[in-house]
Amino acid sequence: MSLLKIVHGPSDLKRMAPEQFPELCQDIREQIISTVSSVGGHLGSNLGVIELTVALHYLLDTPKDKIVWDTSNQVYAHKLLTGRREQFHTLRQFGGLSGFCKREESVFDTFNAGHAGTGVSAAFGMVEAREQLGQKHKVVCVVGDGAMTAGMTLEGLHHAGGLGKDFLVILNDNQMSISKNVGAISAYLNRTFTGEFYTRVREETGHLLRSIPHIGRDMQKIARRAEELAKGIILPGLLFEELGFQYVGPIDGHRFDHLLPTLENVLKLKGPVLLHVITKKGLGYEPAMKDPVWFHACPAFVRETGEPAKKSPRPSYTAIAVNTLVKLAKRDPRIVAITAAMCEGTGLTVFEKEFPDRLYDVGIAEQHAVTFAGGLAAQGMRPVVAMYATFLQRAYDQVVHDVATQNLPVTFCIDRGGLVAEDGTTHHGAFDFPYLRHVPNMVVMAPKDENELQHMLKTCLTYEGPAAVRYPRGTSLGVTMDAEPAALPIGKGELLRDGTDVAIFAIGVTVWQAVKAAERLEHEGISAAVINARFVKPIDAELIGNIARRVRCLVTVEEAAKKGGFGSAVLETLSDQGIIDVPTRLIGLPDWFIEQGPQDLLREKYGLTAEGIYQSVKSLMAQVASEASMGNKRSGRTGTAKVHAKGIRFESEGDEQGS
Repeated sequence: MSLLKIVHGPSDLKRMAPEQFPELCQDIREQIISTVSSVGGHLGSNLGVIELTVALHYLLDTPKDKIVWDTSNQVYAHKLLTGRREQFHTLRQFGGLSGFCKREESVFDTFNAGHAGTGVSAAFGMVEAREQLGQKHKVVCVVGDGAMTAGMTLEGLHHAGGLGKDFLVILNDNQMSISKNVGAISAYLNRTFTGEFYTRVREETGHLLRSIPHIGRDMQKIARRAEELAKGIILPGLLFEELGFQYVGPIDGHRFDHLLPTLENVLKLKGPVLLHVITKKGLGYEPAMKDPVWFHACPAFVRETGEPAKKSPRPSYTAIAVNTLVKLAKRDPRIVAITAAMCEGTGLTVFEKEFPDRLYDVGIAEQHAVTFAGGLAAQGMRPVVAMYATFLQRAYDQVVHDVATQNLPVTFCIDRGGLVAEDGTTHHGAFDFPYLRHVPNMVVMAPKDENELQHMLKTCLTYEGPAAVRYPRGTSLGVTMDAEPAALPIGKGELLRDGTDVAIFAIGVTVWQAVKAAERLEHEGISAAVINARFVKPIDAELIGNIARRVRCLVTVEEAAKKGGFGSAVLETLSDQGIIDVPTRLIGLPDWFIEQGPQDLLREKYGLTAEGIYQSVKSLMAQVASEASMGNKRSGRTGTAKVHAKGIRFESEGDEQGS
């Protein structure tokens, strides 16, 4: 029988013998590999953190003691050990378990996070809450090595080290190797240096040295440096010591004879402590160990080979954008690309192979990425910042203060705009239209297909100011590509089909859905115009005004938040032109955080498909007809308001033409 099946919570771990833990970890690995191969997810990091997770839940009294998982894409073992094993097959599915920590899901999930670098700050907030409330529990933050490149992590460490409260930060380092000799020596020394006897001796010695007149503090510093040399010449923790943390490590994160005694000791230490643990990404699954980058966040795959379960014959929007960027960069040496630890995700590995000296990966430092781009642009370069929509949120002030106020020619390639499926709430690109369109000097556009995407990228790189092109996650439509990208006229939309009853203004991936809806409406005698807006800002006010003046009602469609988004821009344009009598309906994402689920399912749920647009148009026209009928009744007229091919017409009794 699987040991995992008898673990319904951390209390069950405490009834096990530590000698059973390797077998338990193997069961956990089996469950994670089996599930992720079916539904996709973060595999490599989760396979590497299993032993550490078991050790923490064994030694801590959770949920009274708090574990904060930075980024929280390494919590699959944590979920399996905290009562969610039977639901684990629903991981990342609509209505199922989240792929990240979720406080609404379990009391063991102490803080929600999908972005790296938030863990230390959140955990130290819990430390101070504990102190303010006079409580006694432990607070532990597990930080991936990638998050150490985030400025916010260093800010949190600086604050925590300065206040000196009891706080354990575990650096889960899965990018470095550790040899057997180093591991054994390091584990031995850390068991020694964290033991009660040594801790007491060190404190007493420190007190004695400090009491020596004039040279006491210098002597103590020398003693501490000698300790660092003894703890390991390989990775001294001087940086963390200077930040006010006692540094312990590195230790092998897959050996319980190293983990358990060291963890047990550091949990007894006073003040801020940083424990450096070395783990191996993908441990236990050979394909993940060979290709940790792909298996960091992977789709469903064939377990036996590690190959993707499905392969699309069409390139992704990401690939189209980067291939276009490479083509343009060959002709313009000023073009450079910048990413924030998402080189693979944004497709820039292709750019890097072609121009290794023109690709900058700044780490998880989105704010720096944008201001760095501003500095490049100020000196005549044409920087391209490639970033997921959800991550660009983190650099909003830099977009405003360091780029837009100076009208610098920085191009933003905003990947994963709109719904991103199973990664869910923290990763949907819902807010980029609202948070960019109100920034002066910004140009914001979204393509209806991959051919328009290449033209928009060219438009960005020829525009003398900040410009953003936003494109979705997923494969392209398979349209014919023009041989060369060409700049589009700034702020000009495209009338795809004309009509007199209703106008559907759409942007980005919703455009072709709007066309399909219009075709269906036409079969029912309703004449629908479809406008590909292309630009959220500057919006095509002339086209909007001309169309609005000759239709009965108007609908806007966007795969983004309605609040302050594209539809709001259309309403503002109508107001500016004094057009206040055209019934309008906005279709977009509602004012709540969107749940996880397949893109098609979510688009259907929120009315972003051809069917949803069709139903919205029919509903709006019926509403307008009803209001027209009620208005005529109040004025004393009798008759019926009906929807006709020429729009909404009131047919009076005895009046064949109506009005």
